[in-house]
Amino acid sequence: MLIRSSPDVASTVLPSEITPKTVYQNRRALLQKSLGLGLLGSVGASWSQTSLAPTVAPGKLPALASKRSTLENALATDVPTAYAYASTYNNYYEFGTDKSEPARTAHTLKTKPWTLEIEGLVKKPLRLGLEEVMKLGAMEERIYRMRCVEGWSMVIPWMGFSLSALIKYADPLGSAKYLEFVTLADPKTMPMVGSRVLDWPYTEGLRMDEAMHPLTLLTFGMYGEILPNQNGAPIRLNVPWKYGFKNAKSIVKIRFTEKQPATAWNKAAAHEYGFYSNVNPDVDHPRWSQATERRIGEDGLFNKKRKTLMFNGYEAQVASLYSGMDLSKNF
Repeated sequence: MLIRSSPDVASTVLPSEITPKTVYQNRRALLQKSLGLGLLGSVGASWSQTSLAPTVAPGKLPALASKRSTLENALATDVPTAYAYASTYNNYYEFGTDKSEPARTAHTLKTKPWTLEIEGLVKKPLRLGLEEVMKLGAMEERIYRMRCVEGWSMVIPWMGFSLSALIKYADPLGSAKYLEFVTLADPKTMPMVGSRVLDWPYTEGLRMDEAMHPLTLLTFGMYGEILPNQNGAPIRLNVPWKYGFKNAKSIVKIRFTEKQPATAWNKAAAHEYGFYSNVNPDVDHPRWSQATERRIGEDGLFNKKRKTLMFNGYEAQVASLYSGMDLSKNF
C-alpha cells in the first residue's frame, strides 16, 4: 500500500494480474458455444458463483486439517482466487513494496520456533508457543472476501478459529477496550525493516467488540495448508469487513489496552487510513474511488470491475457494531 502521488494507482494493471492465455482461450471457446445456444446469461452466472466444492490443497506446504465453518456468512459463494495469485500478489512491506517481492524474498522468515505474547490489561499474561496457540480453538475453514484499500480484491479459503477463543483464554480486565497487534520486525530477515516506508514494527488495532466478533479470524493456514511466509506465516489476522491492511501478519504480540492504539498506516497518513477502515463504497479514499474493485485473476476482456459491497458483503453481521456512528468521519 505504498503512498503514491498518482491518483489512478488502483487501476494499474501488472503482468501478474493478466488472465493466463489458456484461461482466456477456454473462456473464448465457451463464449462462442454459448452464443450459439443463447446461453450467455447462464455462462456469466457460472463464473461468478461456486457450489462450495471442497478446497483442493496446492501441495506446496504441509497440510492443515480443518472443518468447514458453520458460522453465518463464513463461506463466501464467490469463486475462490487461484492459489497462484493469492500467494504471489501480496502487500507485505517488510519484504518489499512491489506486489511480487514478498513471494521472492520472504523465504528468509523464520517461523520455528514462534512465540506469541499476550500482555497488557489481562488477568493472565501469556507467552505461548505456536502449537499451544493452535490448540485454543477448533480449526475451521472459512472462505472470506478480501478487499484491499487500493481497489482490488480476492476470495481466499483461510484456516483458523475465532479470535474470541484466545481473548477468553487471556481473560481481559474490564478496563480493556482495545487490542493492539504487534508484528515481527527483524531487520536480519526482513529487508525493508528499518526503511522509512513505515514506523516499525507494523502494528494494528481493533476495538474489543470487533475483536470478539465471531467472524474475526485468528489465521494459521490457507487453501488447506499452513500459511506461506509471504501471506503472514505463521499467525495472522483476518477481519473480512475491513480493508486488507487491518489484517496484521506474522503476529508476535497482542496487547490489551484501555486507549485506542496507534496503527502503522494511520501514523503514516491519518487522513487516508483511518483506525476503523471498514470497507465502504460510499467513502472514497482521498485519491481514488472505493465504489468498485478489481477481482484479481478476473482481468480478462469480458470482466468489468465489481461494485464494492458495504462492509465487504458482511453488513448483516457487523453493521450493528457501528450503530449511531458517522462512518464518513470514523473511517
